[in-house]
Amino acid sequence: MAVSARDVARMAGVSVSTVSRTLARPDQVAPGTRDRVLAAAHALGYRANPAARSLITGRTGTLGLVVPDLENPYFTSVTKGVQKRAQAAGYALLVADSDEHSGQEAELVRNMASRVDGTVLCSPRASDDVIAGLAREFRLVLVNRRCGAIPAVTVDNADGVRQALHHLRALGHTRVAYVGGPRDSWSHGERLAAFRVAGEELALELVELGSFRPYVSGGVAAADILIASGASAALAYNDLLALGLLERLRQRGVRVPQDVSVVGVDNVPVAALTSPALTSVEVPRMESGRAAVDLLLSEVRDDVPAARTVQELSVQLVVRESTGPPASAHGADVRLHAGAITT
Repeated sequence: MAVSARDVARMAGVSVSTVSRTLARPDQVAPGTRDRVLAAAHALGYRANPAARSLITGRTGTLGLVVPDLENPYFTSVTKGVQKRAQAAGYALLVADSDEHSGQEAELVRNMASRVDGTVLCSPRASDDVIAGLAREFRLVLVNRRCGAIPAVTVDNADGVRQALHHLRALGHTRVAYVGGPRDSWSHGERLAAFRVAGEELALELVELGSFRPYVSGGVAAADILIASGASAALAYNDLLALGLLERLRQRGVRVPQDVSVVGVDNVPVAALTSPALTSVEVPRMESGRAAVDLLLSEVRDDVPAARTVQELSVQLVVRESTGPPASAHGADVRLHAGAITT
């Protein structure tokens, strides 16, 4: 027969609520009472039921995380940062993947709400109204998204794009293309806006190639458009798109960086392993996850809303082999002509 909290309370001479409080928050119980309860629990072999304890304490000891795509190495790194920080704080982690579907995000947050003390919503695609509605119902911290006064961790997208364009301009490029990500991505909007501003400051001729799925396949699809655009360099929304560009350019016989230079964003581990190695804007992925947990726990532990601040983390361009001077002093004009590539 299973031992219950009532059995422990009877042996220790205390109430059931005191047993629950002792096991959940021992620092809030008098030392003598705590010792009796723990001794009784040990003698009877009692193990607390987490579900029952959560009914009393109002806490589950678990945090939630919703990401768009766990196959994307960027989100894998963020998840690792969240998990490590949660584990260090004594919390378990429940992870859900929305598969790049904005409509699934709210459903996932609501489904896990009863099992978590708060949720980290990473790079959500949902509208501001939907996210604000969730934040009114649940403890929520955003990563890679700003929405009103909701606590959030972001990176300095404007500076990252600026560093990339300054690098390309210094190499002699004057016509630069942007290979965009999903239209409903907040980061895409931030990077596109920064591309326009920094490009104007540097007197660059800018080419916006449109929005593409944030995968290698999206970069493959964008590469032919890039070739036809005559741009001598491209900045991709993320590294996966940039890797797709590299692959398709190789297939088409376009040399990187001699004919076209390519820059990615995120600096995921595989960026350094490609041939040529990819120049990329280093984004602090694990640090973003750790910072998000810290913001969330400040609300969970204090049981009151944390200071409504946005933490913006710095980024750094990592220069590798995929960028170099254009083929001519005026920038490479790489186009299709009679089935061949000319510059």
